Amino acid sequence: MKPLILCLSALLFIGAPALATDDTTEKLHLVMLGTGTPNADPERSGPAVSIVFDGRSFIFDAGPGIVRRAAAASQKHKIPALSADQLRTAFLTHLHSDHTVGLPDLMFTSWVLERPVPLRLFGPKGTQAMATHLTAAYSEDVHLRLTGLEPATPEGHKVKVTEIADQAPLLDEGGIQVEAVPVLHGSWKEAFGYKITAAGKTIVISGDARVSPKLIEAARGADILVHEVYSDAGWKRREPVWQKYHASFHTSASELAAIALEAKPKLLVLYHQLYWGTSDEDLVNEIRAAGYDGAIVSARDLDLFTLD
Repeated sequence: MKPLILCLSALLFIGAPALATDDTTEKLHLVMLGTGTPNADPERSGPAVSIVFDGRSFIFDAGPGIVRRAAAASQKHKIPALSADQLRTAFLTHLHSDHTVGLPDLMFTSWVLERPVPLRLFGPKGTQAMATHLTAAYSEDVHLRLTGLEPATPEGHKVKVTEIADQAPLLDEGGIQVEAVPVLHGSWKEAFGYKITAAGKTIVISGDARVSPKLIEAARGADILVHEVYSDAGWKRREPVWQKYHASFHTSASELAAIALEAKPKLLVLYHQLYWGTSDEDLVNEIRAAGYDGAIVSARDLDLFTLD
């Protein structure tokens, strides 16, 4: 299936033509690298989203397959900032394995493919420990590449971690600002969504979250709200133990309709979808049935959204 390219200036779906290379320098782009869940769906890589602005990429979460998905998006949409050596800044929403098992891929594959600088990594408490342990786990590989015959950049294997300490902007440089937004995700002590602002536009990414008041406030009037979702109809068929879990950790379609009605984003993008026998169309219909009539897209891997 061809990826979706959406231009929000007209809110129109338009095929899948190649994006002009110089177009990435002036517009804010949202690229869905992975829309999946822990379920091993071959059509959906693990959760990972990229924001591209002014020739730079910013990665949010590192699900399995992230570097290859970024390479696919780079080739398909002609976005050089998503080539492996350009994956230089990343943010984690929380430390669940499905959002982080691609982290060693992001750390080391990008280095092997000639990233010249350390990976900048932002995330909740525990991110530094995770990066430290991964670095130790791959120490033999790093040593061999630095001392053997294979050329390797001397700094690219390193990681510079910033753990989120408050709600001040984590990043404010070159016309783009990234803020962490605390969200509620079951028993996780720390989980975050992110608010990204550039060129007068705003994109908010939920990460994994149940209904979270601070996220709703951050998303108020956003150009795009990217939010996880599970099917109400599918949830009703689950066993009670799973119903209790999902209701505490995630957001149902009807709950998301209420979120969108309050926040009023210009576009609601669904990801990390839990279907349980339903479809993208069913998810959209469930949200419509709960009273939300705004623009909605149930995203697939490699979908591209551009804000003019």
